[in-house]
Amino acid sequence: MGKKVKVIVPIPMDEAGVANRASQLSGDMIAPGFDVEFVAVNWGAALGDSYYDTMLMDMSVFESGLKAEEEGYDAVCIDTVSDSGLYALRSRLSIPVIGPGQAAAHAACMLGHRFSFITMWDEWFPLYKKILTEYKLESRCASLRSIKTRPDLAELLAGKEEVIFKKLETESLRAIEEDGADVIVLGSTTMHQSHAYLRDVLPVPVINPGQIAYKFCEVFLELGLTHSKTAFPSPEMPNDEMVLSRGQ
Repeated sequence: MGKKVKVIVPIPMDEAGVANRASQLSGDMIAPGFDVEFVAVNWGAALGDSYYDTMLMDMSVFESGLKAEEEGYDAVCIDTVSDSGLYALRSRLSIPVIGPGQAAAHAACMLGHRFSFITMWDEWFPLYKKILTEYKLESRCASLRSIKTRPDLAELLAGKEEVIFKKLETESLRAIEEDGADVIVLGSTTMHQSHAYLRDVLPVPVINPGQIAYKFCEVFLELGLTHSKTAFPSPEMPNDEMVLSRGQ
């Protein structure tokens, strides 16, 4: 029987926007026997550019994933490097719940000594500082660098490749040459269109966080692994109905 993975997009958007996000996983990247569904939250943040938006992403992603196990999914993958709602969903669910921030940062530590996040704009820096602190990886991060360009979380980089890709290359080289990074991590799953270009022009490994997070889902399911309930204990008295009735 096949395995179903729910990928939660943390920003409300239409089908076209969700399709752009889903394109980060090409057909040949999904192993036989796996069925992947990208689902956008019904409400929440706009850009993830503030502590306000960060809270909305945590809440809306948690709500979207709350019933994933009951809905028949075998794993949940969160489509944002902020890992919004990650630990809360691990507490509520027994199936694997994977976040791109954690997956990408730890993979970078396996591939090199120090890594840099290269991202679209400075407003996302607090997201990386949060996960680096949470996972105690501050000493492994060489730098946070951005190209100071406002992101489009639905259209992504389409039509802007020639300019955006070169900017990302320039900042990545600065991270390598000036900051001592020996691995580059893309700062958002929305930047996946730049991965192939950067992989080909940079002298160090480049990690595409959405792809590696999804692949961890496959590996965990194939090996029968999920998160520790000692680390992420289930609530004694869950109140899912109250959470899901918000705004009704």
